[in-house]
Amino acid sequence: MKRARTTRAAAVLLGPFFVLFTLAMLVPIGYAVWLSLFTEKQSGLGFGGTETVFSGLDNYAAALGDRAFREGFVVLLGYCLFYIPLLLIGALALALLLDSTLARARRFFQLALFLPHAVPGIIAALIWVYLYTPQLSPVVSAMESGGIGFDFFSPEGALPSIVNIALWEWLGYNMVIFYAALQAIDRSVLEAATVDGAGAWRIALSIKVPLIRASVAMVALFTIIGSLQLFTEPLILNKGTGSAVSSTWTPNMYAYTAAFERNDYGLAAAASILLALTAALLSFVVTRFTGRKGKKA
Repeated sequence: MKRARTTRAAAVLLGPFFVLFTLAMLVPIGYAVWLSLFTEKQSGLGFGGTETVFSGLDNYAAALGDRAFREGFVVLLGYCLFYIPLLLIGALALALLLDSTLARARRFFQLALFLPHAVPGIIAALIWVYLYTPQLSPVVSAMESGGIGFDFFSPEGALPSIVNIALWEWLGYNMVIFYAALQAIDRSVLEAATVDGAGAWRIALSIKVPLIRASVAMVALFTIIGSLQLFTEPLILNKGTGSAVSSTWTPNMYAYTAAFERNDYGLAAAASILLALTAALLSFVVTRFTGRKGKKA
């Protein structure tokens, strides 16, 4: 009787979550999978209407066979190799600095570093487009007066430009996560290390960082997933700036272009599913890798 009552209570409490999860996650994913199996074709010589026909895996083959789609993953690879180490190391360094006894005005710096994250991504991208534009930007003018010439919209400058915007948005946010994890460390452990003669650098690298390994792994996982969804920043740079960023620069932009510019919703759905599978695979790899490292530690 008691067990049945507990089961009913759990069902009542978990029911709203599963309903929302089904409506917000499972149903859209299922619809996208279904949509990816169909394509629209014109009847006759193109003078008739369009009809939706079952195409099986043709949309997946078309996406994988499209060079623009494959090159989008190459761009993401370069972005991840450039962005993720800078983000993790920068956020961790700032958190360690704020957690040290040398830091002053911690609350002010926490707020100042976190504030860019409160700016919506599209607004942040527009701000930086202004700062990247010659004849408008004080940053570009200062660089040119110092003899530094750099085109933020060129093929060589597009990727660093977007990485800079992403760092500006997310560095402070992840710093707060690391700082909260550092604050949860038992201070007696740090005091014992100090008594044993360990310096500030040794304590930071050999004690603090290993103790917040779970937080670092979590941030790395979420950053990888977020990087695969790169869309807003390159989309803004693509619109009217003369940037080297094309309309299919990332897989997300490829799917957006296929759906809303070419009206090929089957191809867009297939590209989205392939991107989701890539994210799931990388999440599994990162989780297994960090899990093994944690067991060894």
